Amino acid sequence: MKSAAGGLPQSLTSTLSALANHPGGGTIILGLDEATGFRPVRLSDPQALKQGLAGKARSFSPPVRLAIRDAEVDGIPVIVARVHECDPSAKPCRVAASGVAYMRGHDGDFPLSALEEQAFLVARQPPLFDRKPVEGAAREDLDEELVAAFLRSVRERDPQGLGRFNEDAELLRRAGVTLPDGTPTVAGVLAMGVHPQEWFPRFVIQASAEPLSSDPAGARARNQTTISGPIPRMLDAAMAWGRRVFDTTIVSTPDGTVHDRPAYPYVAFREIIANALLHRDLDHWSEGMATEVRLRRDRLIVSNPGGLYGITVERLGRDAVTSARNARLVAICQHVRTPETGARVVEALATGIPIVNQVLAEAGLRPAHYIDATIRFTVVIQQAVPPMRPGEDLNQTELRVYDALAAGGRSAAELKHELGLSAPNVRKALRELRSRGLVEQLGGPGRPTTYRRLTD
Repeated sequence: MKSAAGGLPQSLTSTLSALANHPGGGTIILGLDEATGFRPVRLSDPQALKQGLAGKARSFSPPVRLAIRDAEVDGIPVIVARVHECDPSAKPCRVAASGVAYMRGHDGDFPLSALEEQAFLVARQPPLFDRKPVEGAAREDLDEELVAAFLRSVRERDPQGLGRFNEDAELLRRAGVTLPDGTPTVAGVLAMGVHPQEWFPRFVIQASAEPLSSDPAGARARNQTTISGPIPRMLDAAMAWGRRVFDTTIVSTPDGTVHDRPAYPYVAFREIIANALLHRDLDHWSEGMATEVRLRRDRLIVSNPGGLYGITVERLGRDAVTSARNARLVAICQHVRTPETGARVVEALATGIPIVNQVLAEAGLRPAHYIDATIRFTVVIQQAVPPMRPGEDLNQTELRVYDALAAGGRSAAELKHELGLSAPNVRKALRELRSRGLVEQLGGPGRPTTYRRLTD
């Protein structure tokens, strides 16, 4: 949102670059003033602004692709510019005059660091890092228990394909676990190495919980741990950490039995951790970054180096599409088993995200929030919002809007017409209701935006 009352704002340069580099691009609206609660302002010359915007888009390398259209807010003209994502083969999109590229952050646009720029350049080519040899590693650096389970699974589940090779060494080579000279690959070591961190010290999970209000002053974290080992053992250890740290409540079921219910479903946590380990970036630019798990008082956050590959956030869980940054690692882990439970690490059938959505809904939690920042992918699960009686907390306007949504989804314009409220008051009430977890927004760029009660 940009006011643009005095012409094209200076900050537009960094915003155009950042949105072009952002997965999915973004939208710029000229004519809304953030300082006044995004109220519309009169644009002195909309046509000149559109021409200036189109001209500025050509001052980048590669040029920023825009779709500009006119719109109205409260009867006042505004300009909507859809910024298309730059082709990955040409990223990062730079300001031609300075050579600086920007990326979108939580609270603004920031110049790319040298490390972040390297991530964009590497992404121009298909990732094959999991196929490379691990220099200095040998066959004895593979975990015999995991290798035996892998070989057994391949021969049981794929007897006419990979499992038809009788010699263990040949099967491991053809599976991409080792190279012809017996040297383990990156995928082989990460999936079944005795201690992969000997070569990849930051291929770990760093987990911690936020201090409680009852903790001593100056406490920085609780239950902090660093989890290492091959992927199956790391997955088991992460689940053990979650069972130890997640709050639980005692609930009774209709059959009269009583159970402990964790704050976050273990099934969802396992799926998210497995995805973070399998799909993290393995290039040298990310070798200093770990997979992170942060348990806040109101949410669980899991992030890993590297963004999505071959799919967008919008398609996650909606399309039956499998896309793997580390294809060889994923293929191996389809046959790897976790030592403690014998469970598969991954199934690679595009059912993981739908399962996460299902178990979160069954637990009364909101859908997971996925953030693809190109160089880092983050999953956020919010805790359940405690039941509340809206009339006790909301002001009169907020309560009227909340009650109006009981009849079904409404747009802001429909609420304005039905309730006789001003558009700014409706938007302010909707923002407050959304922040409290009472209302959700549906729609997006190119689609009508409506609001509905989350309890409906």
